[in-house]
Amino acid sequence: MQKLSFILRTAYALLFLSIFAACEDDDKAKDPLVVPSAYDGTAFSTNAAAQLTARTALINLTNEMKKGRANGTKVELTALTNFYSQGTPSLKSYTTSFYNAKIEGVNGYLSELNKASGGIFNPDTRTGNGGTFGGYLFDENGVEMEQMVEKGLFGAALYNQAVVLMKGHAGFTPANADQLLALYGASVDFKSSDDATKHGTAVDRFMANYAARRDKNDGKGLYTELKNQFIRLQAAAKQEPKYHDDLLDALNQITILWEKVNAGTVINYCHSAVSTLSNTNTTEAQKGAALHSLCEAMGFLQGWKTVDAGYRRITDAQIDEYLALLNVPANGTATPYTFLTEPVNQLPKLQQLISKLQTLYQFSNQEVEDFKRNWVKEQSR
Repeated sequence: MQKLSFILRTAYALLFLSIFAACEDDDKAKDPLVVPSAYDGTAFSTNAAAQLTARTALINLTNEMKKGRANGTKVELTALTNFYSQGTPSLKSYTTSFYNAKIEGVNGYLSELNKASGGIFNPDTRTGNGGTFGGYLFDENGVEMEQMVEKGLFGAALYNQAVVLMKGHAGFTPANADQLLALYGASVDFKSSDDATKHGTAVDRFMANYAARRDKNDGKGLYTELKNQFIRLQAAAKQEPKYHDDLLDALNQITILWEKVNAGTVINYCHSAVSTLSNTNTTEAQKGAALHSLCEAMGFLQGWKTVDAGYRRITDAQIDEYLALLNVPANGTATPYTFLTEPVNQLPKLQQLISKLQTLYQFSNQEVEDFKRNWVKEQSR
């Protein structure tokens, strides 16, 4: 009997110790994630080599397209196509099938840019295949194919590939965090600037560059919030799966903020065009710059169409609605040139677009006002 009692007491003691140890482990797991003050960029270049390759292809493609801005300069289609479709990985391999169809083909953006290059665009007569006007290259309807490709690929390729990474969150690693950061475009130093003369190679590119422009550096802006979430994401990834909830929340915040930067930049370009074209006696250079701004807004918007709907707030129907306000209907002839020839009738559409984006993303009146400005330039960052 005493032996049985001893065995029972021992069993109870072991059970108590096991429960205590389990509770202790649970308490440890509930400790808040320790987030460092800076991003660890030690292995960034190695981890994000593929994404950096695709980024370089986009830079090279953009530089090739920009050659068409010079009067009389013909841009060869073969060169454009090679920058887009060649390489491992290719820029094309990151792009949604919807946007790839927009870029390639007989009447695709690259082909239309090739046709317009070397010519002259006149918004009043619109003869031929388009050409240069006010320092930029437009097709015969006033669409700047360079912007439809470059800014469109910010969403259709870079953000689309970011979604691929975020979908794989079950096995998300610190290397994946580096890859996501590369697609966003920030350097590991988060300089909040695209000024290479001040920061060398540690500058922001792609969407990170525009996040910096939309952030007035008060510690509360979109760029700062994204920086904090990327640092948090990396910290959680280093301790997977212990802080998987933190990792998921960081990814969720990054998707929301990334999209807000996109929307805020569209608002910025609409503000800019309204401000310029509301004036009388505008010069050709001013008109060209205003139309250029509107085409950037078109590219930023359209690039998000057909990206996985679970990773964006804006719907395809809303994108089509907003593009129609920019005179680029989904199933009709684009007429953005009318913002130059009929500003009194056309500019109210841009105010409507600003209002719709403000409602969709719940921007405050102050945020919409702040979006008018390029804070990097104003603050000489």
